[in-house]
Amino acid sequence: MNVGVPKERRPFEFRVGLPPAGAAMFARYGHTVYVESGAGEGAGFSDGDYARAGASVAYAPEEAFGRADLVLKFARPLAHELELLPEEVTVAGFLHLAAARQDKIDVILAKKITALAYEQIEEDDGSRPAMAPLSRIGGRMVVQTAASLLQNNNGGRGILLGGIAGVPPAEIVILGAGVVGSTAAAGFAAAGAHVTVLDVNLSRLQGLQDHLGLPMVTLLSTPHNIARATAFADIVVGAVLVPGERAPLLVTRQMVANMRTRSLIIDMSIDQGGCIETARPTNHSSPTFVDEGILHYCVPNMSGVLGRTATHALYAGAYGYLEAIARLGLEPALQTMPALARGLNTLRGEVRSLSRLTAHPGGAA
Repeated sequence: MNVGVPKERRPFEFRVGLPPAGAAMFARYGHTVYVESGAGEGAGFSDGDYARAGASVAYAPEEAFGRADLVLKFARPLAHELELLPEEVTVAGFLHLAAARQDKIDVILAKKITALAYEQIEEDDGSRPAMAPLSRIGGRMVVQTAASLLQNNNGGRGILLGGIAGVPPAEIVILGAGVVGSTAAAGFAAAGAHVTVLDVNLSRLQGLQDHLGLPMVTLLSTPHNIARATAFADIVVGAVLVPGERAPLLVTRQMVANMRTRSLIIDMSIDQGGCIETARPTNHSSPTFVDEGILHYCVPNMSGVLGRTATHALYAGAYGYLEAIARLGLEPALQTMPALARGLNTLRGEVRSLSRLTAHPGGAA
């Protein structure tokens, strides 16, 4: 099998689909790995690192894509990258096809591509090992990003997260008690902020209270509770994920308009279309905008600027699945690992779950 590792070309994307350790693993099983020159630079990996791991350096994207039976990316392919993909190739990465434009899905189907989405690999217990490390990074980044954006010089309300004697702390509202939400909740609470977490799953909320050991309020996620909580929030974090589907819209424009002026929204669900009506994708060069008097931060590839940490985190989370593919081949690995099979969006151009590939006009590029 030929494995292609192209350079990521999205703005402010410093991650790479496979570190040198992964190239060495595939090489040990007799596969040929083609790494595009410069692909690992953002994560601190040189072409020489890959060559010493047994990979071949490709000096054009056409080679990294064109020679491959399996393309390992980090982010969803851009339109011109889809054109470079050979027919019947397998592409793996954080694809988020539920938020992709229909024309991209059409190319995948027409070329009979097998699309393996890391974010949908799910074990029987509901855990998502490939996604979880990146979600934890995102949850931690939310806290440091929010602390900065609350400052007046960055457009915020001029509030310290943890307050000070005689001055109350910031009010944080988090929608979703999954990995991102619980990680963010722990960070905000540790910083001394007043945290409220909403989720539709009461057992998850109970587990959050039991295991974190930090003071916070938990509420059932209903339109009434969301409207009441967001009205008094200094920061609202959207951390909702429905694997393979567009994120549900939980916060309406009217709810946003009822928030305190210059409060902050961070929509971590934006790579799945966003869970806040006023949210739209931004990037690290222009990460914020103001709508309804509220500061919004909606960067889909938030951890893209932590290239080294995020690349290592992905490989650690996905290692068991990638090793099975290297050892057994893709289709035998899919047959023996139900969790991996759940990550399939398409198999040789055939849609495996139509509801998970529903087109959403205006989705993130």
